[in-house]
Amino acid sequence: MVSLFEPVVNAVGFELLAVEISGTGPNSVLRVYIDSPEGVTVDNCADVSQQLSGILDVEDPLSGRYTLEVSSPGADRPLIKREHFVEVLGEQVKIRLFQPIERRRNFKGRLREVLNSSIVVALDEDEIILPLADIERARLVPRL
Repeated sequence: MVSLFEPVVNAVGFELLAVEISGTGPNSVLRVYIDSPEGVTVDNCADVSQQLSGILDVEDPLSGRYTLEVSSPGADRPLIKREHFVEVLGEQVKIRLFQPIERRRNFKGRLREVLNSSIVVALDEDEIILPLADIERARLVPRL
């Protein structure tokens, strides 16, 4: 769905950060996260939602009923692209891998370095190199 939504979101001046589907049946939610350097307002989300609704009506990539939600990434923004990791270098991140490394799938630590195809995360006493291709989900840990 990213390839379907990204041109539309970009055309109205935003970056498509992530597309998530949660729930099943009539309780399904299609969640779209957008961002821009100037931030995202409720009106921006409504505009993008209207644009995406038109595409969804024509393309119909999901069967059955669902709710479309368009939102800003929030304080715990998803990190998808290499550039997203570069933007939060030095911050705390939570990472979930597709497959375990050293018998672990979940990591939380400070993002120390962004390499060409991997990241370095400082854990309590160690550092670990995580290939970007192995990351299922990554989020910024909000500062409190």
